[in-house]
Amino acid sequence: MKTPLIGLSALLLSSCFTAQAEGLFILQSPAFTDNAMLDKQYAGNAKDNPNCTGKNLSPPVVWSNPPTNTQSFALLVHDPEGGKGLGVTHLVAYNIPASATGFTANELRDGKGFTGGKNTPGSPAWHGPCPPPGSGAHHYTWTLIATDLRADALPAGLTREELLGKLKGHALAAAGLISRFGQ
Repeated sequence: MKTPLIGLSALLLSSCFTAQAEGLFILQSPAFTDNAMLDKQYAGNAKDNPNCTGKNLSPPVVWSNPPTNTQSFALLVHDPEGGKGLGVTHLVAYNIPASATGFTANELRDGKGFTGGKNTPGSPAWHGPCPPPGSGAHHYTWTLIATDLRADALPAGLTREELLGKLKGHALAAAGLISRFGQ
């Protein structure tokens, strides 16, 4: 009698974990898997920086299962190894409507569907990776934050640090993804 009961318990426990996993707030990209290398086309392209050897295309990203009370999202892309260890922020995007489920290719570059903050180079949209040759593959941390703020609540031009300060007490959950790029 104990064997069927153990089997039934294992089946029920397995079902609970499967149901929880299906309901997780997740961020994904059709262009790369978590911790995979970004294609060179997504690297930055700046005439004044010889390390920017790409086309500055922005990859598509999608998300699912945000918390129930989400009013808006914020999306940050940060390279902690960049700037010789001081970090480089590649994207500060917020006031993304709760109805959004992602960005198509180049929408982040073109500034579509969000309020642009100020990334490290000073632009309000996607600035692709430009790590120096020989510095190894840098990690680009993509963080999507679900908030209880209206999608028009925050002013344009916030830096990463300013945005994080304004989100204190308003963040509901976060989902993350990592891409890598090196030359």
